[in-house]
Amino acid sequence: MIAALLPQDQAGLSQSPFVAVFQRLGVPGAADIMNFVIITALLSAANSGLYASSRMLWTLADQGTLPKSLGRLNKRGIPMNALLLSMVGGLGALFSSVYAPETVYLVLVSISGLAVVVVWMAIALSQFNFRRHYLREGGQLKDLVYRTPFYPWVPILAFAACLAACIGIAFDPQQRVALYFGVPFIGLCYLVHYVRHRSASQRSEYSPNAIEEKTV
Repeated sequence: MIAALLPQDQAGLSQSPFVAVFQRLGVPGAADIMNFVIITALLSAANSGLYASSRMLWTLADQGTLPKSLGRLNKRGIPMNALLLSMVGGLGALFSSVYAPETVYLVLVSISGLAVVVVWMAIALSQFNFRRHYLREGGQLKDLVYRTPFYPWVPILAFAACLAACIGIAFDPQQRVALYFGVPFIGLCYLVHYVRHRSASQRSEYSPNAIEEKTV
């Protein structure tokens, strides 16, 4: 409905499309009510994002990927260092929406949008591969608590739709920057994971216990 009522050339980052549509409709007070709804939704999203970000940093620190200082917990079991670092990043993003809405903030929004799409691609691919692996290992379909309807077409269509969205980004000059930063970053993550996994495998292979087992 918003896409049908709001011209493309009038959509931007400075005003919510919901508010713009209600202003066009001329409903008294509707735009102010929508602004209030959006603010409460943003506060809720910011709270959940802050929690998720701090716990993600804590998990990575606990696994040795990030400095151990981010994995320290206080007496209440809260990773304060990770929480403070997440707050600094959140405040930086907030200030960018005020002082650089058409540059830095646009880049951040584009990258976050690409990240969400890539995550859903991974979910669809994981679901597709999980059932195949589960059945190959002798599992019974009736034992699954949840069975995706119309499998395998649902995960395939979900993956294809997300992939089409990523390809579409390449044709949007304002969103294309997400690919410039996002794709190399994803590749770097996979490279680091591969190197760490290979190093761990080599250490276990040449450990004293492994050598002793081979000798026996």
